[in-house]
Amino acid sequence: MIDLRSDTLTKPTDEMRAAMARAEVGDDVYGEDPTVIRLEERVAGLFGHEAALFTPTGSMANVLAVRSLVAAGQEVLCEASAHIARAELGAHGAYTGLTMRTWIHPRGQVDLPTIRSIFAPDMGPFFVATTAISVENTHNFAGGAVLPLQDLRDLREYATGVGVGVHMDGARIWNAHVATGTPLVEYGAVADVLAVCLSKGLGAPVGSLMVGSRDAIAEARVWRKRMGGGMRQAGILAAAGLHALDHHVERLADDHAHARVLAEACGVDPATVDTNIVVAQRSDAAAFVAAAAEQGVLVSAVGPTAVRLVTHLDVSRDDAEKAAAVLARL
Repeated sequence: MIDLRSDTLTKPTDEMRAAMARAEVGDDVYGEDPTVIRLEERVAGLFGHEAALFTPTGSMANVLAVRSLVAAGQEVLCEASAHIARAELGAHGAYTGLTMRTWIHPRGQVDLPTIRSIFAPDMGPFFVATTAISVENTHNFAGGAVLPLQDLRDLREYATGVGVGVHMDGARIWNAHVATGTPLVEYGAVADVLAVCLSKGLGAPVGSLMVGSRDAIAEARVWRKRMGGGMRQAGILAAAGLHALDHHVERLADDHAHARVLAEACGVDPATVDTNIVVAQRSDAAAFVAAAAEQGVLVSAVGPTAVRLVTHLDVSRDDAEKAAAVLARL
């Protein structure tokens, strides 16, 4: 089977497993795991922020990051198909009591005029106040679309002017970095807090990080424990992340090239595929998924008429071409 359902499906390479086996460990709840500390310091530095916090999942990193900006009864604005709104099972409201309002963009982009129109300042005890704006880069359900840096800078300027924070869901920020050549520190500069993932394109088995100020991270560390995310000898997992940062970033360009091969086979303009995700429209997504599986290609439905294909570390060029032949026939 050629598995294109998600880039979370990768298996650790032999070299990554060896790095995990060698990892120096301690009790991370006590703040004493040296490998976790190295990972947190490294990732914070990459994005130009003061600190970072290792979490077991990307959803937890997002919940902690957004919670640092938005209190119970306040709201965050985001695009309607953003992961925090669509794919985290209502965790933000369930854990922290915040609310969301959304704008709609077919490519998941920043729509500053609409954001300006729906932004709600503090108007007293009658209206929910906006305290943060969230963006997703790359945007999962928009087919791995990259958000242009200038749009992000314009959003940052606006948010600063109205006194609200910016959260970036950077689960696949590494893909945006490789696709555009934009330094990670430039992406870090437009957000107060970020969530970045190691277990998608970078191929680590587990882990994400919240990135932000020392104060935000100190508070998030308490909330991580409160949510059941305190890990003990987590350096074994952090070592996989460090290995991924050393060896699996630049190779993301291969995934992007393979995605364009699949896009062409599915009748999607390859020029519209920014990174490693292809979303193709079909009259019956579930039937298409079933037919592809019968011929050895696993893809996923992300809506009644939308099929998603994701390339990753475990999909070779040969795999991509074989899958493309199957998908083109279908």
